[in-house]
Amino acid sequence: MKPVLGKGRLTTWKDDRGFGFIQPNDGSQEVFIHISAFKDVKRRPQVGDVINYQLTVDKNGKLRACNALLEAVTSSSTAPMRFTSKAVVKTLLLAFKTLLLFLLPGLGSINLALTTGNSIPLIVYPLMSFITFTLYADDKSRAKQGRWRMPEKTLHLCEFFGGWLGAFVAQSKLHHKSSKVSYQIVFWMIVILHILFWLDWLFFGKSVINLLLGSISRR
Repeated sequence: MKPVLGKGRLTTWKDDRGFGFIQPNDGSQEVFIHISAFKDVKRRPQVGDVINYQLTVDKNGKLRACNALLEAVTSSSTAPMRFTSKAVVKTLLLAFKTLLLFLLPGLGSINLALTTGNSIPLIVYPLMSFITFTLYADDKSRAKQGRWRMPEKTLHLCEFFGGWLGAFVAQSKLHHKSSKVSYQIVFWMIVILHILFWLDWLFFGKSVINLLLGSISRR
């Protein structure tokens, strides 16, 4: 493959291991870069550096950067401040979306705890969300390193058992599983199922939960 010119910002850098990832300016997939790819560098790369590079394919068929040059130092201009401000806005927007998405399930879980004394959902949702976010991060790391991937059905199972909120945050923060249509269809079906469940509990006579509680009590 003929090297292709590229430019982007260093978003991840493992200085002890001598490699990281570049987010191209065109918004395409992150590019792996090793310390040996830099030419005529007088310092170690840092997260936030702007890098010009050539895109090539290694012997394993993986895309990586070569003949890289540092264009800017993170502390030399006001660009990092703008970058940080943009990141803060994105974080606040994500927090608002997450809160809005969890509004009905959260209110339903609180109402269930107050009316029946059952606080299991208030424990399960944050616990499973943390576990699911961790699994997403691990799968993202495996994908970058070309290792064996986490089965999608495992991720969906964690989402179904309460981890869908953590999955939503992971998709937004890690940009993982967020563009695969077939995966997103199943994910949003799980989210809608949870919302409808709590909608029934709060506004439509609690029929589903009463049925479940009645079935458990008969046992």
